[in-house]
Amino acid sequence: MGATMVEKILSSHALDRQLRAGDVVVASVDFAMVHDGRAGNALKMIEKMNAKALPFAHRAAFVVDHFSPPPNAEAANTHAAMRSFAAAHGARLYDVGSGICHQVLPEGGHFTCGDIVVGTDTHSTTYGAFNALGTGVEGTDLSAVLATGKAWFRVPETIRVELSGRLAPGVWAKDITLHMLRRLGAEGANYRALEYVGSAVEAMAIDDRMTLANHAAELGAKAAILEADAKTEAWLQAHGAAAPRPVRADADAHYAEVIGIDAGSLAPQVARPHHIDQAVSVAEAGTQRIDLALIGTCTNGRLDDLRQAAAVLRGKRIAPGVRMIVTPASRAIYLQALREGLIETLAQAGASVEPAGCGTCVGITGKLIAGDGEVIVSSANRNFKGRLGNPRAQIWIASSATVAASALTGVLTDPRGVAGGDWRVQ
Repeated sequence: MGATMVEKILSSHALDRQLRAGDVVVASVDFAMVHDGRAGNALKMIEKMNAKALPFAHRAAFVVDHFSPPPNAEAANTHAAMRSFAAAHGARLYDVGSGICHQVLPEGGHFTCGDIVVGTDTHSTTYGAFNALGTGVEGTDLSAVLATGKAWFRVPETIRVELSGRLAPGVWAKDITLHMLRRLGAEGANYRALEYVGSAVEAMAIDDRMTLANHAAELGAKAAILEADAKTEAWLQAHGAAAPRPVRADADAHYAEVIGIDAGSLAPQVARPHHIDQAVSVAEAGTQRIDLALIGTCTNGRLDDLRQAAAVLRGKRIAPGVRMIVTPASRAIYLQALREGLIETLAQAGASVEPAGCGTCVGITGKLIAGDGEVIVSSANRNFKGRLGNPRAQIWIASSATVAASALTGVLTDPRGVAGGDWRVQ
């Protein structure tokens, strides 16, 4: 019997032992990440371990992104400890304003196809967009990785998702995940890997592939992984990554489930408050007014998100009474958006552009707080009650195209019905 992509990657990192779903193994890790939300736990455990050396620290990045900039003294002290540790042990430091961990790691060329990457965040599944095994761990687990270069894994079962056709203009990877959440539920892929294949995936630009892999976390997935192709290898090479070791599943691999989706038939989707899996098409949502709009986060704060928002808002103004926040996923994205005139377009339309980081998404830095009863449409990944700082506010989740179109009209709006809403990467 053949092997899935995840089985192959874990096997290659465990003394070439052939692994199957359900096996428990200690495997070598290629790169590790800890962000400031979990750095305190990791550093405390390192101190408790009294490790004399941390030989894997040079293969790790410490990222200041959740409390960026620090909203209080406790966060600032955590950042100071991260800086000191990185300097002492040779870890890579991404300081305030560098960007979100899941964006700066691939931008920094820290991993390649076939690698195992662990990070202290559930959305570490993002790295699967590059044919790597990315998965989340706790800060205490990360401390052991720094000391040994290894971590333990239970090999997950895999769900194969075959995406046929091609997404229509104005429909994005975000809409695929919301459709899957409607179909499977928020726990529909618990501790399973998602293997995305098919013509619709091949047609996607890298930014959209990253959204697809990232958003797998909302389905409960342990990992999400896409096949590598010329786009993947060109992107990695441009960012200084090591030579790729592409992995493909065998034709006779065993899957827990195989799901087929005609991507070309999908319409823009939204998730109702306060559950990410209560997804409906924008048309089904009815005429829902909005007060705030957010474009950004590790899921949808990339350059193509800003491009599609600018395409909708160019030469126009957002609706009266609507506030709009844009948070690029990294400084590199922000600078390129400046060069392309996207930031100017969004600002002229009435949006406020924030420094790169996660703080707005999780309501830590207080950059976007809604009033009681106000309605937010967000391109973030979660709409739990209180997620943006006020449990009496309502959060809808949508693609950046839908968010921009809704900010323009003041109600939830299918982007395909407004000029520029059908923009897509050529």
